[in-house]
Amino acid sequence: MNYPNGKKAQPLSNQTNQTFSNRGMTLEDDINQTNQYYLDVDKAVIHKKPTPIQIVKVNYPKRSAAVITEAYFKQASTTDYNGLYRNYYLDFEAKETKNKTSFPLANVHEHQIKHMESIVKHGGIAFIIIRFTVHNETYLLEAEKLFPYWYEKQASGRKSIPYKEIKQTGYLIPFKYQTRVDYLSIIDQLYFNNH
Repeated sequence: MNYPNGKKAQPLSNQTNQTFSNRGMTLEDDINQTNQYYLDVDKAVIHKKPTPIQIVKVNYPKRSAAVITEAYFKQASTTDYNGLYRNYYLDFEAKETKNKTSFPLANVHEHQIKHMESIVKHGGIAFIIIRFTVHNETYLLEAEKLFPYWYEKQASGRKSIPYKEIKQTGYLIPFKYQTRVDYLSIIDQLYFNNH
């Protein structure tokens, strides 16, 4: 078939094959959508923290389009999300892993642990959301339960938290249509007894 401009249509077989495994939303996308819903229904105010960058070089190929060609992270970021829910400050990190049997502790950094410790010390609620993509399961693990694993890593070289331990000590987050990662339902159970 030819288009009116004279070009021939490319057969579908020449297009790159798209795998179904990459068609789902990422954990970050799901959390952002959930947070937007929480905001829309006036349930909570929780946002993704921007990563501070220092722009070094900008290319201006034309007046209307600037392209950043070189930039650096200004400082190590703390955690991914923060906000307010029921008069409490929430602060959390979100991580995905393709590992079937464990969550690698290398995915969490010391400055993030220190930050979460500070949040807990000052009365805030800190946690990590972990998605096991292979199992299609997402868990909330309270910061206080994460800390011992982290310090065991420091002391003995522990590399990961076994999946089965996260299943036992963490909380499976329900997947819902509008709240794809309804972590506030877990926060309600842990801190507010659904009152």
